[in-house]
Amino acid sequence: MKIDEIYYSSHFAHSFKKLSRELQKKAISKEKIFREDCFDSRLKTHKLKGELMDYWSFSLDYSHRILFQFQAGGSVAFIDVGRHSVYR
Repeated sequence: MKIDEIYYSSHFAHSFKKLSRELQKKAISKEKIFREDCFDSRLKTHKLKGELMDYWSFSLDYSHRILFQFQAGGSVAFIDVGRHSVYR
């Protein structure tokens, strides 16, 4: 599924700035993959459960992920980025 547009929450932008340069580069690289196919197996995209059942996430590496939500019209909102704490 190709993503037409990504919106970045202010919380996401703030969390992104706190990442190391290496992780920022990795996030940008993974976002390019995400835009072409948000379910590409390299991303390990998965739907969340419980209180976060309206959200999805994909992996940057073993411990970092991007939390997002599908929006109307083929767009996505990036909510947060970081370790598992993005789930709180």
